[in-house]
Amino acid sequence: MVATADAALSRPAPSTGGANAAGLRRDARLERLRLFGLASPAILLILVILVIPVGWLFYVSFIGADGTFSLENYERMVNRKSYVRIFITTFQVSFLTTGLCILIGYPLAYFIAGLPGRAANLCLITVLLPFWTSLLVRTYAWLVLLQKQGLINSWAISLGLWDEPVKMVHNMTGTLIGMVHIMLPFLILPVYGAMRAVDRDFMKAAANLGATPRRAFWTVFFPLTAPGLFAGSLMVFILCLGFFVTPAVLGGGKVIMVSMKIVSNIEMFVNWGAASAMGVVLLVLTVAILWVASRFLRLEQIAGGGH
Repeated sequence: MVATADAALSRPAPSTGGANAAGLRRDARLERLRLFGLASPAILLILVILVIPVGWLFYVSFIGADGTFSLENYERMVNRKSYVRIFITTFQVSFLTTGLCILIGYPLAYFIAGLPGRAANLCLITVLLPFWTSLLVRTYAWLVLLQKQGLINSWAISLGLWDEPVKMVHNMTGTLIGMVHIMLPFLILPVYGAMRAVDRDFMKAAANLGATPRRAFWTVFFPLTAPGLFAGSLMVFILCLGFFVTPAVLGGGKVIMVSMKIVSNIEMFVNWGAASAMGVVLLVLTVAILWVASRFLRLEQIAGGGH
């Protein structure tokens, strides 16, 4: 009896590590299920308003005029040069708008970032003012300003800048002016956020090391703000790809972008297949651009332009 008791006492107690691990795994599964339950309304909403419509868009793009599966909608875009020109115009307008926004927006953001807090906030309110006005109203306002009998031509002629009215609407010039005005805040805000995040002591340190203001800007300040500039430029470019109102009004039918052709295919020709195919191609190109951009910048930085 004594030997049996000693043997029982010397035997190691059963380990509770396995039970604890199993309990932790069970708790983790329950936590994931609870989080999924909380997120299920948002997931359902995304499914209804995004996944299903995009899936329907892909499906319709492969339906021919006879109602059967066909690639004729995509073949049309390859065989007809007009479709190629439309895509080239769309990317041309997007690139030019983005470039002009960079040339105007970066110096303006640099100026605002150097102001005291209250003055900078006042300037930012001025930058945001266009958001408080309808896009359509702003576009037609530019139409009034830029037309041959508009205010700009009238003032320029009265000041002797030119003798005859200059055509500034219903062409590429008017389209770019309107789009730059609308897209400029989307570039200024991320760039301004990146500039405000730069520690000014870096510039002082560069000056103490003998760098001139210009060299300090290009070697210290600009690289630190480059992610914000890249994020703002990408945002402007992606938004320009799908623009409709401004090129339709200020372009006067002479600057045709993909969105305008999609609308005409539906309203004039009632050809949902051709319109869907153009939408699919534009969507694929946009996703490809975002994928390439993600190689250089985390996509979550696009909204904030942070480091």
